[in-house]
Amino acid sequence: MDKLIAKASAMAAHTDLRSMARSFVLLTLGAALMALNLNLFLAPFDIAPGGTSGLAIIINQFTGWQIGLVMLVLNLPLLWLGFRHLGRFRFLARTSYVLVLYSFGVDFLTQLSPMRGIAEDVFLNALFGGILGGVATGLILRGGGSAPGTGILGRVIQVKTGIPVSQVYLMTDGVVVLLAGLVFGWELALYALVAIFLWGLAADYVLEGPSVVRTAFIITDSGREVSAALFRRFGVGVTAWPSEGMFTGSAHTVLFCTISRPDATSLRTVVAEADPKAFVVVGHGHQASGGVLRRVFAHRDREAGPQAQGLSEPVGGTEESPHLTAK
Repeated sequence: MDKLIAKASAMAAHTDLRSMARSFVLLTLGAALMALNLNLFLAPFDIAPGGTSGLAIIINQFTGWQIGLVMLVLNLPLLWLGFRHLGRFRFLARTSYVLVLYSFGVDFLTQLSPMRGIAEDVFLNALFGGILGGVATGLILRGGGSAPGTGILGRVIQVKTGIPVSQVYLMTDGVVVLLAGLVFGWELALYALVAIFLWGLAADYVLEGPSVVRTAFIITDSGREVSAALFRRFGVGVTAWPSEGMFTGSAHTVLFCTISRPDATSLRTVVAEADPKAFVVVGHGHQASGGVLRRVFAHRDREAGPQAQGLSEPVGGTEESPHLTAK
């Protein structure tokens, strides 16, 4: 028994070490990309896409102070805010690591980067600055940290309210963009807004991944027929539960399943053939895990008919698979 406990403890420690190493790789890569992004695309053209980096660019315009050092000072009160609301010492260690690496990286790379960046077109710089900044922010968030500056504030708001990262950035960075418009001109402020918008989209994409599955809710009076059609066509599991139309008081069946993105149009056709009066809602999903995968039995099921597909069981699945999902 002692050996088993010791072995389990060793495995847990190994897993924790791997998880920590992966997190700090993501944090390091994200901070390095943010520093590179600021020096190559944003600062050379006075594009201030919000946050403490945008404020630092504005302050640098008047004082000549190093951008990285200014960011470090501006982030100290935000670190305290994150310490209180985002994981205390675990948050403080990871985000402080990102902040120090990012701030000193910016000042270090300033000496190595071209004075006017790598492209002359301001729009291209705003475009790539927003995308690369968003990718870097997403990597930092996946590593368990928060991007310095209003990234911390945005993360607190997201956790407390559930508002998507992209919308939070537009709200928290609006004041900085307004100041940038007053200092650098409104054209550059508009470019900064483009960068912020793309920044949020790229961060969401890296953090949550692409929308690769579709979720389907089907309200029908022919639950078994529709389910059988979905089994035959897509090889997916289906969950069902009874429902009632609140206007008519009629009893219906609600079916739920997940399918791959290319099958969304075909699903509507299959359902319409089985029940022309069915009401279908197709939504987006980022991940699907667990459940029963029927694709490997698709050919057999088409040949054997509904009884071989397990339709003698309730349509919602068995106790072993309460949530049936697609591939």
